[in-house]
Amino acid sequence: MAVVDITPLRRHRDFRLLFIGRLVSFFGSMITVVAFPYQVYQLTHSLLLVGLLGVLEFIAILAFAMLGGALADAKDRRSMVLLSEAALMGCSLILAGNAALPNPQVWVLFAVAIVWGVLDAVQRPSLDAMLPRLVDRDELPAAAALNSLRSTLGQILGPALGGVLLAVVGLPLTYMVDVATFVVGLACLWLMRAVPPPVDAERPSLRRVVEGLRYARSRPELIGTYAVDMVAMFFGMPMALFPAIAQNLGGPGVLGLLYAAPAVGSFLFSATSGWTSRVHRHGMGVIVAAIIWGAAIIGFGLAPGLIAALAFLALAGAADMMSGLFRSVIWNQTIPDSLRGRLASIEMLSYTSGPALGNFEAGLVASLFSVRVSVVSGGILCVIGCVLCAVALPAFRNYDAQRYHLAPDPGLGSVKREKR
Repeated sequence: MAVVDITPLRRHRDFRLLFIGRLVSFFGSMITVVAFPYQVYQLTHSLLLVGLLGVLEFIAILAFAMLGGALADAKDRRSMVLLSEAALMGCSLILAGNAALPNPQVWVLFAVAIVWGVLDAVQRPSLDAMLPRLVDRDELPAAAALNSLRSTLGQILGPALGGVLLAVVGLPLTYMVDVATFVVGLACLWLMRAVPPPVDAERPSLRRVVEGLRYARSRPELIGTYAVDMVAMFFGMPMALFPAIAQNLGGPGVLGLLYAAPAVGSFLFSATSGWTSRVHRHGMGVIVAAIIWGAAIIGFGLAPGLIAALAFLALAGAADMMSGLFRSVIWNQTIPDSLRGRLASIEMLSYTSGPALGNFEAGLVASLFSVRVSVVSGGILCVIGCVLCAVALPAFRNYDAQRYHLAPDPGLGSVKREKR
């Protein structure tokens, strides 16, 4: 069937709680995703500074990601997510307080961006590493599709409401809506059972970090997922330009539509993703999806009006979700639990570095040339880069889930790739 499979929601209480909590919390975060760069642009009128937000967040993630992965393999994963979620709620409270000042301070926004990066680096590996422990192995594709559906709902509704809230109630109350959604997310996490570390877990150490890096390097399939996604996002990420584009198309309300449009495409893909369970050439699926993303970004840059621009962004969102789903299946079905946290931190670096650096690149090119040149040239370079990755990474291109699987023993020394 084409429709999404909801079996994991029906069968697993903790997955259900995590799904609900993240749905509500992420919805609020997507409101802030619109409000945050809008406030920076409103205060500075600089696209370069808007792009710099992503760079600062990425630097913080880069500095703390491997620590977050090591902690995910050594500590209770639910507790790690719970504590970091509470700290993220505190950041939103600071944003609301700063926005309520007669003269909001720009440095506070950049400081929060850095703290966000640190907290994301700590939270994301534990969050990603929990999934294989909450559902059965054969339910991982369905669980990944449900998580994709959840995130796209937030990406559609959050930015759309964020644009309305900015226009109607202003920045302080917009940030407070995000704070309220964190309360629901924290309650759901509190009700979940503990997710203790693997039985062979050790204290976080540099040696444990190196083990994770060594394993990732030994797997060309994993290297391929990182490389293709980073190329696509670095060259084809135009979101830093949305505030400037929206100004010419109608203001904050249009800004919300621009942020929501890719999520509409992602939602439609996720809602009809039942067919993906029959796909086993996941590497080729990632490559095709990334090329479609680049072509859609080119179309967005050349679009003559708002409707066409939104349609191309929706196509880009569908392609991005296709890539994300197939990458998630490769990761969750091939990485042993004892390494899941550390490998999740590497995954996080791959899917956050591209957008963060890509937003800066888009802002820089737009500052030197024009917004349209930045978007179109980025899409073209994305397509070229993905084709080159496909040629240079034959093991990833030819990856077939029906031919390879992990040996039953999850210990690091006994992990090996076997032909069926």
